[in-house]
Parts: sequence; structure tokens; C-alpha cells
Amino acid sequence: MTTARQIHLVRRPNGKPVAQDFALVEAPVADAADGEIQVTALLMSVDPYMRPRLDADQALDAPLLGGGIGRVTQSKNPKFKEGDLVRHSAGFRETFVSDGRGVSVLNRDPELPLSVYMHALGGTGVTAYGGLLGTGALKDGEQVFVSTAGGAVGSVVAQIAKIKGCYVVGSTGTDEKAAWLRDEVGIDAVINYKKENLAEALKAATPKGIDVYFENVGGAHLDAALPRMNLRGRIPVCGMISTYNGDGEGVKNLFSLIYGRIRMEGFVAGDFPHLNAAFLSDMTGWLKSGQIKYQETILDGFERAPEGLIGLFDGLNNGKMLIHIAD
Repeated sequence: MTTARQIHLVRRPNGKPVAQDFALVEAPVADAADGEIQVTALLMSVDPYMRPRLDADQALDAPLLGGGIGRVTQSKNPKFKEGDLVRHSAGFRETFVSDGRGVSVLNRDPELPLSVYMHALGGTGVTAYGGLLGTGALKDGEQVFVSTAGGAVGSVVAQIAKIKGCYVVGSTGTDEKAAWLRDEVGIDAVINYKKENLAEALKAATPKGIDVYFENVGGAHLDAALPRMNLRGRIPVCGMISTYNGDGEGVKNLFSLIYGRIRMEGFVAGDFPHLNAAFLSDMTGWLKSGQIKYQETILDGFERAPEGLIGLFDGLNNGKMLIHIAD
């Protein structure tokens, strides 16, 4: 039996998480028994959805919940062989043993970097694709607004909308992200909500209104978008990051839902198994052709996972936040 490191939550955050809410812990790791595999982590994902879980289903003094990619180092399970790359949801553990539940073999395209399977070809991409095309029922050529368009999900949403011939407006919080969205991604208008009056800027940027608002923020963003929604517009709700640390802004314009016959619907990535084959085909092709561009912020070292999570709420990531553990 060996030991490996884990990231534990040791106290509930009070507002934005801080480093003292987490601990790096050495824990024993058994060899794989019959029907089991042992997996060593290669990459871990850090995502905004992890923050609400710290107040709810995340146990104290237990590995931080999360997903990643690993390599099978021992196998006594016929579904896996040593050396297989796998996706997992086993949490922030450098090495772990599993009976195979929640673990799946990753069939990687050799022409694409492994990291894209943690965002554009992973849960991030499924969230963007399913939320926009499924829940949002996007039609070609519509008017689209995406909040946090410089983020991992938002940037993919904006680019899918452009591929579908839509007019796309995105919001972001830094000039650097705004320049990337405008010059590299090529969306039609970008709002730096930290420097501009959001409601006024959105009104000016959407002269034909909004058919689909992809919601990642809530608060002032939702309040600004609601009066701009066209008749029978759709608001797929991916997240409301402005509320995750216990603060948030009030929303006054919800009455717009009534007379605009606007549909506002939440969703999670697991809602779209029926779209999975189309997603994999489309996204692989878009990545290879360069139609989907991406940014990654990769922190090197397992112990930096709390830093990555905290950094999401300070806007320190460009695109997807990842923790690199091993090659």
C-alpha cells in the first residue's frame, strides 16, 4: 500500500473561498483488488459549479468533488487495461482505486491535445452545445447574448452561435478577454461590464433585440438582458456566478417574462445524452478546422487546485482553468 495526496475541504467558506478552507492531505491508496482499477490523475478540472457544492453536498475532511482525466496504472477489471486514459469524477485525489463506476475510457483523437477533453470536448463543451442548441433551441441567424463570453463555457457558446450564422454579443470583465473575443473569436460586439454601463451598452449592441440569452451570471446581467429579449425568446440558465459567494444583485425586470412569452430554463450537462454523438462529431470537426478556438489557464501542480478554484472568482483564468498533475 502506498500513499497519495488529496485536497480536502476542512471548513465551509464564508463568502469567496480562501486557501485556509482547504488542506493538502496524504492518504493511503490500496492496490487494485478483483474488479477494481487503480488510476493516477493527469489533469483536473476547476469549475464555478464547484463553489455552491462547498456549502451543500461537499463533505468536510473529504476529497474535493470534481472530475478529471487519469491513466489506469493497475487493472483487475476486464473493462479497463493498464495504460488506458480515462475520464473520472473521483474528486481531487492524485491516485485512487475504483470499481469502474463513474470512470470511462477516453478514446482520444491523436490530432488533438489531451487538455481539450477537459473543456471543448468535455463537460464544458457538452454544456455549451446542449444548453445553446437543446435548451436554448437556437435557430440559424438569431440574435444571441452570452454572459462571461471569455470563460470556458461562454466562449464555446459564442463560437457555436457564430458557426450557426448568428449575431453574437458577449460580455466579459477584462480588456484582454474582450480583445480575444473581438479579434480572435470574431464575435460581433463585446461589452466590458466592469468599465461600461451594462444595460446601456447591451441596448446599443442589440438593435434587433435578443432571441437567446445564454445565462452564466445572473444579477445585473439578467436584469439588463430581460428588457432586450424578443417575443418568445429563450434564456438557458447555465449558472449564476454572481450569487455563488453569498452576495449578488437583485433582478427587477422579471415581468418581461410575461408579456414577452420568454422561456427561462435551467439545465445541467447530463441532460443531453441524445445529443452526444452529434456533439462529438461536430466539436471534433470544429476544433480540427479551427472554427472553435480556446484558451486555457493551466496551473502546474496538484497542490494548486484551491488556488485555481479561488482564482475563478477573481477572473484570473483565460478560458478553462485546469490543474496539471502528470503527463
